[in-house]
Amino acid sequence: MIAIQDALAQAAEAGLDLVEISPNSQPPVCKILDYGRYKFASQKKAAEARKKQKIVEIKEIKMRPNIDTHDYEVKMKAMERFFEEGDKVKVTLRFRGREMAHQDLGYKLLMKVKEETGEIAKVEAEPRLEGRQMVMLLSPRG
Repeated sequence: MIAIQDALAQAAEAGLDLVEISPNSQPPVCKILDYGRYKFASQKKAAEARKKQKIVEIKEIKMRPNIDTHDYEVKMKAMERFFEEGDKVKVTLRFRGREMAHQDLGYKLLMKVKEETGEIAKVEAEPRLEGRQMVMLLSPRG
């Protein structure tokens, strides 16, 4: 443990700054270093961390209860691509007119989607009815 005046004198002698590293510890910890260089290095480290992080987006796939098999396959391929990129997928099933009377068909379709994506994705929100549409949220496994 060194007195503050002695530490400041040592820093001035070395042509550097006295920087308080952890003020809450007993006794407070200080280092003698070039503060400008220290600040620059910490900014670089923060920028590097920001660059490496992935922002997870929610992609939406819209379907109808009586979707054709080829259209369904195309949407499933798009969904797989989204999962590979690390994005979440919101599957929206829109009911129009008298289709509301056959919500069981829509539920079966969403269960089929859930079953087919079971290996690469997990269900984050089970299928639920929101007005005239049924919604299910899937997120990639990993």
